[in-house]
Amino acid sequence: MAYEIDKPDEQWRAELSPQEYQVLREGGTERAFTGEYTDTETTGAYECRACGAELFRSDTKFASHCGWPSFYDPARSEAVELLTDRSMGMVRTEVRCARCGSHLGHVFEGEGYATPTDQRYCINSISLKLVPKESAG
Repeated sequence: MAYEIDKPDEQWRAELSPQEYQVLREGGTERAFTGEYTDTETTGAYECRACGAELFRSDTKFASHCGWPSFYDPARSEAVELLTDRSMGMVRTEVRCARCGSHLGHVFEGEGYATPTDQRYCINSISLKLVPKESAG
C-alpha cells in the first residue's frame, strides 16, 4: 500500500531512536508492562510517534491488564490499517498507522471485553505520543 508519508529507510533510522525504529518500522514489540502509557489515565489524544497522525483518544482507553495500552476503538476507522499477521506461529490482526505504515500493535476481539466494541487494540507505548488535553481556565 502507498502511504501519505513515505520516507526512505535511512530517514526513518535518523528520525527514530533504535527502539522506536525496531517497533515502528520492523514490527517489533516492547516488553509487557514497560511502556510509558500502559497505566496512564491522562485525558488527551494518542498520535503516531513516527508521523503525528491522531490514532486513539483517551476516552477509548481501558485497563485490560495485558501489559500494553489498550483501546476499544481508534479515533477514526481510517486512522489505522488492519493486516493479517501470521508470524509467531499464530494468526493475528496487525494494526498499522494508515498515514505512514508504522507498526502499532495488534487488535483482538471476541475475548469478552466489557467495551462497546468487544475489541482490544493492544498498542505499543513506544508507537504512540500522548498529547494531553489542555484543561479549561
